[in-house]
Amino acid sequence: SSGINAEYGGFLTKTREGLLDKQPERRELYPEIAQQIDAFCKRLDDLLLVESPFTFIMEDPTGNSFVENPYAPKADPLLKVEHYVRSKDDEDMLGITEMKEAAAAETAEEQSQAVYNENSEVITFDAMCNACGKEAVCNMKEVEIPFFKKILLMANVCDHCGFKDSEVKSSGGIGEKGQRIKLQMTDSEMDLDRDILKSETASVNIPELGIELTCGALGGRFTTIEGLLHQIKDQLESINPFALGDSSTDNSSKMADVIQGLQDIIDKKKLVELILVDPAANSYIQNVYAPDDDPHLTVEDFERTTADNDDLGITHMKTEGYENEES
Repeated sequence: SSGINAEYGGFLTKTREGLLDKQPERRELYPEIAQQIDAFCKRLDDLLLVESPFTFIMEDPTGNSFVENPYAPKADPLLKVEHYVRSKDDEDMLGITEMKEAAAAETAEEQSQAVYNENSEVITFDAMCNACGKEAVCNMKEVEIPFFKKILLMANVCDHCGFKDSEVKSSGGIGEKGQRIKLQMTDSEMDLDRDILKSETASVNIPELGIELTCGALGGRFTTIEGLLHQIKDQLESINPFALGDSSTDNSSKMADVIQGLQDIIDKKKLVELILVDPAANSYIQNVYAPDDDPHLTVEDFERTTADNDDLGITHMKTEGYENEES
């Protein structure tokens, strides 16, 4: 079906109407199929009454679909968003395969291998633009954070459409335990300038504003506290379109208050507690008193849950004895 912007009830109703279209002809030509469609439409009618709980699953290979979170900026306990790698069939359907082949053909005569710059220690290699699908350039550099560990900084630049993107990856492994990092801001001038590494597996909480951003909300980021707050503010404004404008509800004023609260922190008018929860223990907030302890910064280890291990992909990971198994 074509794209649609509606509530769940409207979506189910339009789905039902689409299925019932040309049913009279189907009943004459394909009675068995028509009977199945009638039974399914009856099921849709029951769902519209919400007499019992049901699960709604939407899968979008383009990643351009959206379901409103009525609890924003807190996490919705009933809503789960999962990202996956598109299959070959998905790419064929979206035309990405053709774009990749065209981009490869354009540069077949000038294939560039990874370039290592001895002065800046930057590795440059070919990549695909996430915006237009054409060939882009990715620059990667390993950086060591003092009193922490090494990370990989990656920046993508596309000469075709101008799209730029950056990403941070930990060059180390997953920690034995998860970590919870808490910073109680006491001095805006000092705290906003602290370096912060939020890994792709970390969530961000600001209890005073009721903000709970799950691990996939911002991806990996290496910036300052102020820079992270700007990114959170932009993210909340972009991922909650139904909370603003003509689609606004009572939740709009609440969201506006949260966004204004973030701006107050950035403007040094408000002090809050910032919490990073990272099951992989690959996140970091700068200790400005290093090598001494920071009285306003605490790092707590915690045992990962089964769900954490599933999300990190280590529940079924086999690290011993695999070499003895028959292939």
